[in-house]
Amino acid sequence: MRRSLAGVALAVTSMVALSFLIPLAALVMSLVKAQAVTAAEQRAAALAPILTLTTDPAALRESAASLDPAQQLVIHLPADAAPLGESKAPAALLERAQQGRESISQEIPNGWICLQPVVLPGDRVAVIENFVPEEELTHGVKESWAVMSFLAVTLVGGSVLVADRLGSKVVRSSKKLAQASRALGQGDLDTRVDPVGPRELRDAGVAFNAMAHRMTELLAVERELVADLSHRLRTPLTALHLASERMAGTPESARVEAAVGELEAELRAIIAAARTPLAVGPMGQGMLGTEPSAAPDPAGAAGSRCESADVVRRRTAFWSVLAEQQDRSCTVDVTQEPTAVGLSDDDVAAVVDALIGNVFRHTPPGTPFGVQVVRTAQAVELVVEDGGPGIPEPELALSRGSSTGSTGLGLDIAGRAATATGGSVHIDRGPLGGARITVSFALAPQAPSDRGRRISRRRPAWPRRR
Repeated sequence: MRRSLAGVALAVTSMVALSFLIPLAALVMSLVKAQAVTAAEQRAAALAPILTLTTDPAALRESAASLDPAQQLVIHLPADAAPLGESKAPAALLERAQQGRESISQEIPNGWICLQPVVLPGDRVAVIENFVPEEELTHGVKESWAVMSFLAVTLVGGSVLVADRLGSKVVRSSKKLAQASRALGQGDLDTRVDPVGPRELRDAGVAFNAMAHRMTELLAVERELVADLSHRLRTPLTALHLASERMAGTPESARVEAAVGELEAELRAIIAAARTPLAVGPMGQGMLGTEPSAAPDPAGAAGSRCESADVVRRRTAFWSVLAEQQDRSCTVDVTQEPTAVGLSDDDVAAVVDALIGNVFRHTPPGTPFGVQVVRTAQAVELVVEDGGPGIPEPELALSRGSSTGSTGLGLDIAGRAATATGGSVHIDRGPLGGARITVSFALAPQAPSDRGRRISRRRPAWPRRR
């Protein structure tokens, strides 16, 4: 924009300067020429009275020298007398002035000639000739043109400089507004702009600040609402605690109490997360309407890091209780290698819960499923498969709210978590005959204390089912 404004100023001022400079240069040249010719005609006219009084060559030479020190005045006496001076007039023009008694002033090669006939006593005609050389016709023209050109260049340069200064203010304000917009889009809710520049850009800056402030308020209200709704669930949770106490001594009491404890822990985590300051973590890159980063950081946006295999073991142990109640066989195969990824424990747990929860929601009781964690050279793959009907349109299922009978939220959570680390989600059919969902997480950079050693882990104590 800055270059464009400077270019417009250069073009406009150049056209204005040329529109004045060209006619003015022609006018200066015409005035100088007219002045030189007029002076020559005046000198010839001043010598005419002297010629009527005397035709003495010596007196005439003296008078001509006093009128024209350049000795361009020439007197042609009648009766074929030799001219007094060096004549430059063409013979045809001289004869025309003598016979026709006509004053002639016109351009000839190398200059301008003025012929003034004078009628002497006895009806004789003498002619006064005054030659103006070409140098005198253009005397001072080049200097005048140089001065005008300098003024025109100064005017154009000054206008371009002023336009550039004005353009720099506009560009600076526009860049600040664009940078603030990008920062807000990437989740920096505290970003604001200082309204500067032209009035329109100042108004845009004020509107941006108001929008950002209102957005922060709305998000805070929504998060508080989530916390309040989660808190309200504690009332029925307390009733479940009381019911489990009344069931003490029965075979199901331990399982109900464990399930209630897990539910209470999840509610506490939701309330704590909802009431933390507004921020965008690895899985929150898309929560505020932003697009995932073109080059995700495998270590996580905020330096988050966890052992994904440990999280998978804990969450599958939780779901195994419900699997036994629904007579579902479950196989778990978790690698013993380090599986550090750039996500928090809660983020990975949310992915595991979403995928296994989809199995329970969309397949009938008794349907087997399996969970597997595989370590590759550059990634950790979480595989969840089941023996259900499968997913007929995998690509459509990856879009939130697009799949039939489902919101698509579970797959969206998995997709955002994978994208945050530079991974991906893939859906196909597995050996069990149903859907097979593979979530790939890029490995986080290995911590210095973990380099060069392998970490051994024990598998959960609950039995496998096939």
